[in-house]
Amino acid sequence: MSHSTPDRDSGPQIISEDLISLDSDLGSSKEDVISALSTRLADTGRATDAGALRDAALARESQSATGLPGGIAIPHCRAAAVETASLGFARLDPKVDFGAPDGPADLVFLIAAPEGAGAEHMKLLSSLARALVRPDFVNALRGASAPADVVTLVEDVLSPAPSTPAASTPAPTPTPAPTPAAASSAPEPAAEEKPRHIVAVTACPTGIAHTYMAADSLVAAGERAGVKVHVETQGSSGSTPLAPGLIAGASAVIFATDVGVKGKERFSGKPVVASGVKRAINEPDVMITEALRAGMNPSAATVAGSASADSAEPAGSIGWGTHLRQVLLTGVSYMIPFVAAGGLLIALGFLLGGYEISGPAEDIVLNNSLGSLPDGGLTTYLGAVLFQLGSLAFSFLVPALAGYIAFAIADRPGIAPGFTAGAVAVFVGAGFIGGLVGGLIAGVIALWISRIAVPQWLRGLMPVVIIPLFATLIVGALMFLVLGRPLAAITSGLTDWLNGLSGSSVIFLGIILGLMMCFDLGGPVNKAAYAFAVAGLNVNDPASLRIMAAVMAAGMVPPLAMALASTILRPSLFSEAERENGKAAWLLGSAFISEGAIPFAAADPLRVIPSMMAGGAVTGALVMAFDVSLSAPHGGIFVFFAIGNLLWFLVSLAAGVVVAALCVVGAKEFIKPGASDAELDPDVATVAA
Repeated sequence: MSHSTPDRDSGPQIISEDLISLDSDLGSSKEDVISALSTRLADTGRATDAGALRDAALARESQSATGLPGGIAIPHCRAAAVETASLGFARLDPKVDFGAPDGPADLVFLIAAPEGAGAEHMKLLSSLARALVRPDFVNALRGASAPADVVTLVEDVLSPAPSTPAASTPAPTPTPAPTPAAASSAPEPAAEEKPRHIVAVTACPTGIAHTYMAADSLVAAGERAGVKVHVETQGSSGSTPLAPGLIAGASAVIFATDVGVKGKERFSGKPVVASGVKRAINEPDVMITEALRAGMNPSAATVAGSASADSAEPAGSIGWGTHLRQVLLTGVSYMIPFVAAGGLLIALGFLLGGYEISGPAEDIVLNNSLGSLPDGGLTTYLGAVLFQLGSLAFSFLVPALAGYIAFAIADRPGIAPGFTAGAVAVFVGAGFIGGLVGGLIAGVIALWISRIAVPQWLRGLMPVVIIPLFATLIVGALMFLVLGRPLAAITSGLTDWLNGLSGSSVIFLGIILGLMMCFDLGGPVNKAAYAFAVAGLNVNDPASLRIMAAVMAAGMVPPLAMALASTILRPSLFSEAERENGKAAWLLGSAFISEGAIPFAAADPLRVIPSMMAGGAVTGALVMAFDVSLSAPHGGIFVFFAIGNLLWFLVSLAAGVVVAALCVVGAKEFIKPGASDAELDPDVATVAA
């Protein structure tokens, strides 16, 4: 079905003459240009808040630069402040640097989509992005003599002929001849070895522009190399999955993504080339060459699961540090449901049966029933049942951590050896640290075994028998014979050190934990602090209970502080959408869901996040100073019965919330956003995106 640009009578066009600036000086930085274009959209009624739109675009910009080869830039975002899908355009003089590899840009499109943009709008915006890889369209933009000419050019590309191919197999578009470097690297497979075709997946975090430009660039590069390329675009305008037959017949697969590939298991066993999405736009010929060579190389990296694609290391692929962080976060993310369910059940067991239930719970459950109640009656019996159920769920904490770390490295064949490594870590007393190490080793071993070339008849047994068997054997032996005791000694030493902290030392620990919990609001640093607290939680260990209290209280500060600031202290400093988020943040913060503050941090990270960290540090320090304890790993104020020194817990929490709220109000009042907004820490940028 063809798409048509909206009529003036049926609603606002995506672009109009008052959104276009030709041969203009909009400033010396990309922040200036984005701000100017955002203001134009707001002035024409297409956005409710120019500042919110600008901040959303800069947050996306901080994640990865939107400058493209050829003097083009496409800053883009989806934001609640956007009323209707819109394009702002500027032809700059002088040019401004948007981070492209070949220099500054003179053609800039600000692509703004509403938070809940419909599929038709998203297809129109993606059509524009795809047109930007066509030199005839780009040259026409540079030659346009009036804003009306630009509107006509854009409307033409937003109204494709009915024969336009589906998004999953984008049509090749004319592109400049490859550079000498690209031409010299063009593949020359022997005639009898010429590959059938290549499949690819492209995806970027926003899913508006880079996803589709990368797809068209790869298709065009394939045409130049004489090979058909079929692309699945996993973007905002929907995705048509590649047919199983196309995948089965492909000689190689390209993953050009900045986010996880949906349905990666469909490509299992295929030679793979992996990179970020921008590399497919900047170096499509090189990526096609690498894919062709991988298809003819029996020892090339293949898709074995969640991480195998990342194990390929072409230029532009993610670094090992980033990949390690992703792997560890996968393990922690899968571990948290065991923590939440098990920990809350244990806390409920304490509520009914008292803290002394931890000793006889197993005996009570095994030797009693509803018809034969133990001493203490029904509440004691139910308390024992809940405690034992929670303990069993909680016992999976370290095995789940290790198992899913291994899964992130080697996909499903890594699960069995990973869980086993975690179980061994628990058995030998290596705990959380042992689970981390064991999971990494299990995943690497499973991935290594999966790459061993075996006869065709044996391949079917590899993922279900051979890999789990030998990976489990190797990692189990290493954990028992070599690593178990040293890791147990480290864990024991850390526990003893924590128990020995007192005075200023324990307060300093509370400050550090508070800062970590508020730094990225559910991101890697936050999860590291939380996992540290949960892994050591032991009702018989007072130090671990204080750490858990500090972590949970500090994690409650950001959403509660933003709720206080946006709904009570200074609502006028926040947009209408933020004020609505503030109302929900009261409940989210009370339930210890730090992510309730993410909408505020995404829109204004450099003023929100430091303020939250200040409040978290205050709360963490006070919790430690007042000797507050907590025996439940989740639940916020709703597990009040599991909090020791509840009054001081509330005082500490209130103090941190007030400090954070006052800091963010002061920052918004007196610190105006500027160019430094784009200089965002990579980890914080993850939150903002």
